[in-house]
Amino acid sequence: MKGTRAFLVLANGQVFEGESLGAEGIVIGEAVFTTGMNGYIETLTDPSYFGQIVTQTFPLIGNYGIIPKDFESSKCNLRGYIVRSSCEAPSNFRCGGDLDSYLKEQKIIGLCGIDTRALTKVLREAGVMNGMIVSGDSAEAAEIYSSLNDSSKKTKLLKKIKSFKIENAVESVTGSATGVEESADVVFAESAEYRFVPVKADGTKENDPEIAMKDGKGKKIVLWDFGAKANIRRELLKRGAEVVTVPSSYTAKEILALNPDGVMLSNGPGDPAENVGIIAEIKKLIKAKVPVFGICLGHQLLALATGAQTMKLKYGHRGANQPVKYLATGRVYISSQNHGYAVKNDSLPAGAVLSFVNTNDGTCEGIVYKKFPAFSVQFHPEACSGPLDTSFLFDDFIKLINNPEYFKGFKAVTERIDSIKFFNATIKKTKHIG
Repeated sequence: MKGTRAFLVLANGQVFEGESLGAEGIVIGEAVFTTGMNGYIETLTDPSYFGQIVTQTFPLIGNYGIIPKDFESSKCNLRGYIVRSSCEAPSNFRCGGDLDSYLKEQKIIGLCGIDTRALTKVLREAGVMNGMIVSGDSAEAAEIYSSLNDSSKKTKLLKKIKSFKIENAVESVTGSATGVEESADVVFAESAEYRFVPVKADGTKENDPEIAMKDGKGKKIVLWDFGAKANIRRELLKRGAEVVTVPSSYTAKEILALNPDGVMLSNGPGDPAENVGIIAEIKKLIKAKVPVFGICLGHQLLALATGAQTMKLKYGHRGANQPVKYLATGRVYISSQNHGYAVKNDSLPAGAVLSFVNTNDGTCEGIVYKKFPAFSVQFHPEACSGPLDTSFLFDDFIKLINNPEYFKGFKAVTERIDSIKFFNATIKKTKHIG
């Protein structure tokens, strides 16, 4: 605990007072929570958290320090960071610094020492809302603190907090992972050292790089970067593919000029429907019938390009313990997720088959397209620090590249029952959708 006063003011007027963590100052963002018990380094460096104040529900954060090799991008893109307790003396043989120092270096304003469980309950019941973190002893901070006891001043403050909106999200983070990219041989060697090698569909790991890379050798994959996590590229490299990363501003024509064998649509932040230009370019890409794999935002953008619709969730899915059901087999996998929007199940166009659903609320977690070689998932099969259950989907992408007919015979529950009825029946059991 640092001793300097800091507090969070939510848009609904609730105040959580604690102590300063990281940089001091004042920041407004969208307050969200994530339930991961570890992987806070990946959370801090995930570009998908752009514009958000992130609360960790796990009480102790920072116990293994900051490890640059685990970064998902070259900088911290979130707006603010909230933890119950921050470890001041981390212990890990790979540790390169402590959490507080890293947040100061990245100029991220944080808050610790509050009841994060109580805050999480507020966001679960009321839904995601904006918030302001005020940290330090500046005159401005003191003025805001005093305004909390003045109803007219507090009303004005809350109006300011509510007016915040995340804008230009994708444009702000595209390319942020390029600073931590490494070559295929380095990626596999380091992955093998820590047993983070490719995981096959049967759950076993492939430790032999020659076998793991055999099917992907000679294949060029364009990673269309909307705020890509570095581990997406690493997983493709582990499978032997050449990966060319291009920014979000690239057009379908420019991508096709690279003669790719496949295109990866990356994760990223913000409202997917706002990316009108990118959606238009994806439509052109689809017509070229190049194999496509979309993850998270990429999944949503691909769905929008085919005529589906998206919706904002009440408080989203963020954490490393989200169960998803693979409708082709009935098997449930545990996945890592970070998103506030979802594709509407009942809006899928003809030829698009629901492949995964979230078992908590029935929302769409995956789609297979039969009219062109493409598939997508809402969750993160590249999850680092885990779980690794669904990383076999990268093998499926390589198989799709080698055989564009790979998913033509895909059968799912949605072809045997009405997916809308399934969705509605599940929704009745939860208050998740706002």
